[in-house]
Amino acid sequence: MIMPIKDAASLLARAANPLPAEVLAGAQQILEDVRCHGRSAVENYAAQWDGWVAGQPMLYDRAACEAALASLPDEPRQLLQTAAQRIRAFAARQRQLYQDFDMPAGAEGLSMGVRHIPIERVGCYAPGGRYPLVSSVLMTVIPAQVAGVRQIALASPNPAPLMLAAAAIAGAHAVLAIGGAQAIATLAFGGGLIDPCDMIVGPGNQWVAAAKQMVANQRGIDFLAGPSELLIIADDAANPAWIAADLLAQAEHDTEAIVTLLTPSSALLASVQDALAAQLSTLPQPNQSTARAALSQGAMVQLSLEQAVQLANQLAPEHLQIMTENPSHWGQQCTQYGGIFVGARAAEVLGDYGLGPNHTLPTNGSGRFHAGLSVSNFLKPKTFITDHGAAAHTQSASDQASPALPSQLAREIAALARLEGLEAHARAVECRAQDSEV
Repeated sequence: MIMPIKDAASLLARAANPLPAEVLAGAQQILEDVRCHGRSAVENYAAQWDGWVAGQPMLYDRAACEAALASLPDEPRQLLQTAAQRIRAFAARQRQLYQDFDMPAGAEGLSMGVRHIPIERVGCYAPGGRYPLVSSVLMTVIPAQVAGVRQIALASPNPAPLMLAAAAIAGAHAVLAIGGAQAIATLAFGGGLIDPCDMIVGPGNQWVAAAKQMVANQRGIDFLAGPSELLIIADDAANPAWIAADLLAQAEHDTEAIVTLLTPSSALLASVQDALAAQLSTLPQPNQSTARAALSQGAMVQLSLEQAVQLANQLAPEHLQIMTENPSHWGQQCTQYGGIFVGARAAEVLGDYGLGPNHTLPTNGSGRFHAGLSVSNFLKPKTFITDHGAAAHTQSASDQASPALPSQLAREIAALARLEGLEAHARAVECRAQDSEV
């Protein structure tokens, strides 16, 4: 059996693994070293963990990324550009949702509202490892660029030319050739290489997550990402081969990837097991062994569709696929997830590779209170109250022409202040009232 048959209770009992104490302690040491010793500490860790060799670039500027893009063959360049266009178009549509506004504020010449101000400097992390994850470059950098972020630094260990080219297309201003906790430390504190970033986003391993967790009280972060997750709700209307393909696509990410199938059909369970066995045997290595290990820790559960939806809402998986006879009906009842894919053709892999929505999504059940990475992460909705008459008059006590607050408004604000026992607050508004003697 490729994937074990389990019950719903076992899925609910599966708690997110906390970050190991040794990883937290090690990440803390790295952060302190980089904060205190700057570039020398970054170089030591990069040489130890990232394969960096003295004399090699540690920071690629925009020109170097553009050169990598220019040297890229036509086919991969076109693939990257097409994906970037789709991601950018989706992000631009998101940006339209966040409109500034200015509305009357209860007194002539007084208004209030919101301005959406981009974060100044953002650091994006793209995992390295066996494969150049160019999709993570596009998914993290492009929304920041669309939001209007002035300075975007990307960190990725030992970046291949393909990664540098993706950074150029996405709009990164610089690429750090480092990974792990040392990359997060450099993005946070500068490390003698860049200006410290105000916010850090992107997925990574335990060391990345630990470092992000520790800098979160000093820098903004998106969220802490755990192993990738896919939960599929399906019935006999679904194609078993397609389900198997989707499960394998997620399982080849990582041996710790969490893959789950919920279905009322025992026949479908058996068919998917057969399809998994057949497809798994044709995968190359190391994809095959990685996927096999992840599948062996996955779960197939037989239960009604109503129960499946209820369980999915309790688990809040990173990716949720609905492959049923009436997918829209069941999809509308699902409210807790990172991203949802409704209908047989809406494969999760479309989200992974740039159809438009971002693939940086919350894991470990945090979809109950987090959304995926988007333009909104890089915008600060700043509120304001403005006296439009302020420029036309002085603020001296003798200036009898200064506009005053309506007495009723001032009384209401002052009364609320006194409910809290804050007398000076009350007087600060009363002195601006129409009937003030101050």
